[in-house]
Formats: sequence, structure tokens, C-alpha cells
Amino acid sequence: MIDFTLSAFVTLLLVIDPVGLAPAFLAATGGMPDKTKRTIALRAPLIAASILVVIALIGNWLLRQLGIGIPAFQIAGGLLLFGVSYQMIFGDRPHREAREADKATSEHAFDVAVFPLAIPMMAGPGAIATTLLLSGDAGYGARLAIIIAVVLCVCLICMVCFASANLIARTLGRTGNAVLSRVLACCSPPIRCSS
Repeated sequence: MIDFTLSAFVTLLLVIDPVGLAPAFLAATGGMPDKTKRTIALRAPLIAASILVVIALIGNWLLRQLGIGIPAFQIAGGLLLFGVSYQMIFGDRPHREAREADKATSEHAFDVAVFPLAIPMMAGPGAIATTLLLSGDAGYGARLAIIIAVVLCVCLICMVCFASANLIARTLGRTGNAVLSRVLACCSPPIRCSS
């Protein structure tokens, strides 16, 4: 059970990448008062956690209703996660996320806590696919409760990273953030398929 918990936690933590989202948070909340930034730092992870918990609870049922088997979704999810990892290593993910946040802010998005922070940066395709695959492997009962606890814990870490985004950005700098996002992409463990 400890191995399952640790594997699920590390997998979801690396897919969401809370530290790597700090620059995007700063870009999305640039020019806002500190009180508004604190509110957004609280709301975005709560929204993302709600989405991922619902996915963990009903995602597999929904796939069955659509006639999509778990093995098919595992293949598609694996390809999606490979694409995300490839972009993190060779692409421009942190800068792309910051540009998306700038675009949303410049277009006067209604609430940056929802878009782009909660969706798609935290509860994006990679995190949704990971949560579905992990909950499919977990089944029901104690292991599903562990997946939900892992989702909440990772979103709590995001909340802490958003609250201390200025400190993270100053500490890492541009080079440090680029190195960190690529190291996290290289270390991302594969999602285990159920046998």
C-alpha cells in the first residue's frame, strides 16, 4: 500500500509540477493586489482538486458509458503523457504556460483562478489522464481513497507554491526554472498498467 501511495503521489506531483507553475501564476496575477493574489492562490488549487476528485470518482464509470476500455485509455493516456514529457524536455513548457497566462490576463479573463491556472495548467489533459489511470488501477475502497488524498495533497502543494511564487521565482531564476522543469520531466515515472 505504501508503494502504491508513493508511486501515485510522485506521478501526480511530476505531472502537475507545482514549482514549475509558479512563474505562470506570477504572469497570470501580474499587477493585481496582494489580497487578490492570495485569493487566487487559494481558489485555483481548490478548483483543480475538485475537478480531479470528480474524475477519480466517476471517470472510469464515464469511460464505460462511452464504451472506452481502460486499456485503450491507458494507451492514449501514455501517449499524451509522453507528449507532455517531450514538450517539457525539448519544448518551452514554462514559457508557454506563462504566455497562456499573459494572454488570459490581457483578454481580461473573468477569473484567472479558473482559466488558465486551474484549467488547463493544473487539471489539464495530463493530470486528468493520470488521475483516471491511477483510479482505474486503484479500483474502489481504500486505494481510491488514497488517490483522492494524493490529489488533495498535490493541490495543497500547489497552493503553497502559488503563495510563495515570488520567492520561488527569485530563488530559481530563469535558468533554474528551465532546468527544474526538464529534470522533473526526465524523472517522471511510468504509470503502471493494471494486469
